[in-house]
Amino acid sequence: MRTRGIRGLLAADDRIGAGNVLARVLAHGADPDGPGLTFDTPLDGHPAETALTLGQLERRAAARAAWLHERGIAPRDPVAVWATAAADMVLSYLALTRLGAIPALMNGRLRPAIAAEYIRRLRGVAVLADDEHRALLAEHDLGVPVLGTPTEAGGGDPDAAPAHYRHHPDDPIVITHTSGTTGVPKAVLHSHASLFAATRHLLSMPQAQGTTRILNALPAPHTATVLMVNQALGNRAEMLLLSDQSGERVIDAIQRWRPDGVFGFSVTWAELARFDLTGYDLDSVRLWFNTGDSSHEPHIRRLVAVGSRDVMTRTGATRVPGSVFIDGLGSSEMGHSMFHVTHTRQTERYGRCIGRPYRFTKVAVLDADGEPVPTGEAGWLGIDSPSLFRGYWNDSVTTHRFRQRGWYLTGDLVYADAEGWYYHLDRAVDSVEAGDGKRFYTALSEERILAACPDVTDCTVVMVRQPTGVVTDVLLELAADADGSEDRTAAVRDALGADVGATLRRVVPVRSADIPVTVTGKVRKVALRERYLSGASQ
Repeated sequence: MRTRGIRGLLAADDRIGAGNVLARVLAHGADPDGPGLTFDTPLDGHPAETALTLGQLERRAAARAAWLHERGIAPRDPVAVWATAAADMVLSYLALTRLGAIPALMNGRLRPAIAAEYIRRLRGVAVLADDEHRALLAEHDLGVPVLGTPTEAGGGDPDAAPAHYRHHPDDPIVITHTSGTTGVPKAVLHSHASLFAATRHLLSMPQAQGTTRILNALPAPHTATVLMVNQALGNRAEMLLLSDQSGERVIDAIQRWRPDGVFGFSVTWAELARFDLTGYDLDSVRLWFNTGDSSHEPHIRRLVAVGSRDVMTRTGATRVPGSVFIDGLGSSEMGHSMFHVTHTRQTERYGRCIGRPYRFTKVAVLDADGEPVPTGEAGWLGIDSPSLFRGYWNDSVTTHRFRQRGWYLTGDLVYADAEGWYYHLDRAVDSVEAGDGKRFYTALSEERILAACPDVTDCTVVMVRQPTGVVTDVLLELAADADGSEDRTAAVRDALGADVGATLRRVVPVRSADIPVTVTGKVRKVALRERYLSGASQ
């Protein structure tokens, strides 16, 4: 069946949702010998980076479903999954949703004590953990048994798997979580319908260039990877999933696997900015797609300068140098990026512009009482979308705290201009009320520093309000050939502007080897603050 035809059938299918895309793709006549998924680690004797066909992927998921079913896992049973390999996370997700169970996918970098407490709060029935993480949990009371490893689950008999559970649109389908930087992360619940709402919309539109051979550099346990797996299956696209999203690993995978699209978080683009990208073979890349935290202009410009893309001319489609970067703002709770803006070598709409909303969502900029603010005025971002999460698992208090007048409050501060473009200023928790009606923004300050200091590949701004006023500390990640002894304080102060610059206390250069390996900008900010600035406010 032609890809375009099956995409339309899937978009119109009232039975499809986030829990049964694999099954429905096959039910609509997709070739079992067509593309499934490719993983960067061996899987059930299948070599690393060797593509699984759609039929092979279905058999691998069925084997795990049979193994879990034999051990009593049933519909609506929450099962925690803690592992490193993308294959372990994705196959566990596919197997558990086949049973109607609820996989709770966990970041492999959580501290063991926090992971154990998170598992206890789930009040689930069991845990799947790879050998490394099983050992980390050994001394903790989880309240539920560890059934085994995802690899052991692969030893099940696929022919013994029960029939695919038939989901209701409101059925809970997966629990992902927030970063957990300062404590136990919030458990984000998605439903069968909500986590497919954005995918259904995208399947109803023409398929974008850069989405036929995808390198997935998103964290495997994150909502974004679940979305990308379902999108790739629906598009009948090839996709290689990376278990490690470091810049070096991504560059290596691009050169070997030659994707036309790379999907990731802003922290990965910041890592790529450490390299002279013109020295690598990245010509296959047409599209970079960012979700999570919005990206900084200098990082985007480095990426669109490499690769190539198709443009329409009078003589037809022509391949030209320079790729496309689609930026947006998303979170686990949003269920997809809510905004999109397209950058190429020629575009100039930056200043932390996150673009316009997707057509399936409604957005508003609100004051503290939940009322809309005038155009151009900063306020809280409110979202109303069918893709929104259903709430925080076992935590109705927090669920309702983030709802106001029908809007979900994302925790972001934004403004909209007269043309309907939206701009991200900061996470509210990172910004500071400065008095006299002023608020200072760390993300916007980072954007300005990066634009003004070309030998800085990334930076982190931390602002603290003290009794004597706001103080600002800046960490600069320098390019490899930058002079680490140079005093950049004056340049940073000028970039911050008069108001924020007057609060600058110190500028600390750091090297990339000293940067904590993290998966989101929010995690990175907290980790750097703890490492370099602990005690700075004393």
